[in-house]
Amino acid sequence: MTHPYRVIIAGCGAMANTWADYALQRPDTEIVGLVDLYEQTALAFATRHGLTCPTFTDIREAIQTTGPNIVFDVTIPASHYGIAMTALKEGCHVFGEKPLAESFSDCTDIVQTARSTGHIQAVMQNRRFDPRIRAYQHLISGGAIGQVGYAGADFFIGPHFGGFRDLMDSPLLLDMAIHTFDQARYILGANPVSVYCHEFNPPGSWYQGNAMALCIFEMSDGSVFNYRGSWCAEGVPTSWEASWRVIGEKGTAIWDGHDDIYAEVVTAQSLDADGKPSFFQPSERIEAELPVMDKTGHHGCLEDMFAALESGRLPETDCSDNQFSMAMVLASLESARTGQKVFIADLLKNT
Repeated sequence: MTHPYRVIIAGCGAMANTWADYALQRPDTEIVGLVDLYEQTALAFATRHGLTCPTFTDIREAIQTTGPNIVFDVTIPASHYGIAMTALKEGCHVFGEKPLAESFSDCTDIVQTARSTGHIQAVMQNRRFDPRIRAYQHLISGGAIGQVGYAGADFFIGPHFGGFRDLMDSPLLLDMAIHTFDQARYILGANPVSVYCHEFNPPGSWYQGNAMALCIFEMSDGSVFNYRGSWCAEGVPTSWEASWRVIGEKGTAIWDGHDDIYAEVVTAQSLDADGKPSFFQPSERIEAELPVMDKTGHHGCLEDMFAALESGRLPETDCSDNQFSMAMVLASLESARTGQKVFIADLLKNT
């Protein structure tokens, strides 16, 4: 049987299992090679998934030997630029884990190379592919609360990972915040204009670097997005999806990051005995409607990537779009470093 999609998986760590599971359930897809710096890791991965494909330690050799048309990049962030540039130039599409790359200039290079080669580089932003955020976004984009002026996301969780995260300079901003930043762009349908960020390491933190950050973004739709996050907050955790409040001209939309998704909207102006607006205006509650989604999370994002290939469109998380989510991370780090407000366009212009 001929498979139109021939996939190499680069990086055979724990996260690659999810990617392999998705590929193996597609009848039109074949895993033709595995790449890892440690060949024994790739061999063990092949055994675990019942694969008989060859293993490699070099991505270019793997591509030239096996002739894939898609590379799954599930390597560490520092490797994403090299993997993407090699694969795109060798004629492959690239579906990769976040982040797109570790610098503005690297992100720009990838976007330009994807465009010039006519191939896709798409980034795993699995939190977009959740019926709850889809319902919340639809509530807001559908005009229930009118024009948006403010969006706020609280992310307070205390995971004890151990390992490399404990030693990172900015573990929250570098490793986690891009999920919430990308969610904000999706919910608002807007891109970042500027950011002021303050990061610090609060008492009780088990991280070496700054595990808490407060960010104020100005967005292209005129709204302000406020991110408050901590990765060392013990007790009363938020959802991993964050807790959201979006305020518009007609009301407020709430998503607790779990299953509580609704808006409270002013129904009609209420007047007091003197004919003046009442102190508080009456409102009605509007419940969000969850869409039906066949696949969610990682598999939902991968489904969109493959569907884009089949239809000739760009995926929702194509690098040309996702670069702005990464820009929010890198601009936040720059603002925290300088203590100044940073304009995203200035940083992009200087790459």
